[in-house]
Amino acid sequence: MITVFFAYSHRDEDLRNELEIHLAMLKREGLIDIWFDRRIEPGKDIGKTISHELEESQIILLLVSAYFLNSDYCYEVEMSRAMNKDEAGQARVMPVILRPCDWHTAPFGKLKAVPKDGKPVTKYADQHDAFLEIAQAVRETIAGLGLKPNTRPAQASETLPPTPVVRSSNLRVKRQFSDRDRDVFLKETFEYVANLFEASLAELKVRNPGIDTDFTRIDVLHFTAAAYVQGQVRSQCRIWLGGRGSFPSGIAISLGGANDSSFNESFSVRDDGYSLFLHPLGIASHGSSDDPAQLTHQGAAERCWSLFIEPLQR
Repeated sequence: MITVFFAYSHRDEDLRNELEIHLAMLKREGLIDIWFDRRIEPGKDIGKTISHELEESQIILLLVSAYFLNSDYCYEVEMSRAMNKDEAGQARVMPVILRPCDWHTAPFGKLKAVPKDGKPVTKYADQHDAFLEIAQAVRETIAGLGLKPNTRPAQASETLPPTPVVRSSNLRVKRQFSDRDRDVFLKETFEYVANLFEASLAELKVRNPGIDTDFTRIDVLHFTAAAYVQGQVRSQCRIWLGGRGSFPSGIAISLGGANDSSFNESFSVRDDGYSLFLHPLGIASHGSSDDPAQLTHQGAAERCWSLFIEPLQR
């Protein structure tokens, strides 16, 4: 079994968790074992344990973001040793670009990055597409390099059948969400909506002769979208992110709107004590009783896209 080492910043732990899920088939097939610092047992020396596991690993994934580049430990310790192992042919280093950042001049900038063309995971309209590309790249690396599983000395306990782990699935506990949590959630949602619109408009144009599209990022808080049929505008919208002191206080969409003075639908961030979600105001649906009240990033983005594309589907 080949050990895959995650070098990452804890600020990116949510994306690391998602990536591990997408590597599940490789684990089920017995091809890889994944190691990251959360697996360090209580009482163990953190630095020595990480160093040991890094030396034992044959595939090292650098989960790259501005947080990773800013971390002295990630950059100067883990990345430096990983590059030495790569150059010595002792391991294969794969840069995984999680978020937009200035990574090309880093020592690993000469390596082929994933996803394709080094496009950040968070720039994908559907991040599952990005994680699939990464999982496929790991599989290809295993097959192409002919890496042999680690040959660690077996411990006495390893000769015994593993004890099944039995636990409850009811592990959620309530928590308090800060203004910072809500602001970050809204910003991530807005970026998801923008990415979905940009990618969907491009695909809409490719699939439908006679339709042209336009996506314009006005600033970090606003973008516009338009669809033309035979050169005539058929649908257009403006989407923006409002602050907590504004109205609306979340994300708003104005169909055909040229400014922030009016909107057709808006989404505010709320929580149920366990997680954050988007709540639609319900203007566009006229308060339909079957209108979902708790939306994810994707749910809010799809709602906006449905409002935009409806004029083209009549």
